[in-house]
Amino acid sequence: MADQPIGVFDSGIGGLSVLQALMAELPHERFVYVADSGHAPYGERGDAFVAERTHAIADYLLAHHHIKALVVACNTATAAAIHEVRMRYPQMPLIGVEPALKTAVAQSQTGRIGVIGTRGTLASAKFARLLDSLQGQAEFVIQHCKGLANAIEWSTGHPPASAAQNSEIHRLCQTYTQAMGPFGKGAGQIDSLVLGCTHYVFAIDELRAIVGSEIAFFSTGEPVARQTRRLLETQGLLAIPDQPDAAHLTQLLTTGALIDLQAAALRWLHLPAQQCSQANDLH
Repeated sequence: MADQPIGVFDSGIGGLSVLQALMAELPHERFVYVADSGHAPYGERGDAFVAERTHAIADYLLAHHHIKALVVACNTATAAAIHEVRMRYPQMPLIGVEPALKTAVAQSQTGRIGVIGTRGTLASAKFARLLDSLQGQAEFVIQHCKGLANAIEWSTGHPPASAAQNSEIHRLCQTYTQAMGPFGKGAGQIDSLVLGCTHYVFAIDELRAIVGSEIAFFSTGEPVARQTRRLLETQGLLAIPDQPDAAHLTQLLTTGALIDLQAAALRWLHLPAQQCSQANDLH
């Protein structure tokens, strides 16, 4: 099974930020990535719909690509369905994502931490449990960013983002961060910003320009990649390093517009168009 690929999926291109970290941490592994763009955005959908899509994609990756592990590179899908997938496939290494609150708590100096995410993530019972586990360790300023993941999704496709699209991302980032209160290193100010959606990594330049370069940003890609390595090592499933780099073997599939995934893969992962295809058997 060590020769089999690792499955990764998200509601769209946001999970490419996690795949990027996985490829850096595990350069000898093959990956199959599914962007469920035909059913995005998950963050504004109900839990039942997200759970249905999560099961469909997990089943598809197992049946058609014989994956040895699955990374749910979507905060909303993790919150809504990862426990069900874990029960359904108890033997398969399964890695989800969650907002990096614990890391932010450990590094924050002011003790005031901003968290931005989708409604599906921030309203979930899983996120509530995470907050409860950190009660008294920091003050969290939670902000639901309706429309931001969608704006980022549209901007990374083909054709390249227009000035109007980039302006909309900047406007949304500014609106939501301003609603959270002052950012900075002073007492009572937010000195850390947790990106609670994998899409938001692709707007980090806009966010940094608004809140300031001194603010610390926390995303999930690197911790997820390290956890994936640990689980594969534990089960003896790491690929044998018989080649220096397996990036050319990675496959990317989409339920949406192929040209959009191709543009995003080239822009963020420097992968050529021929490594992207339509997920025709996934409904």
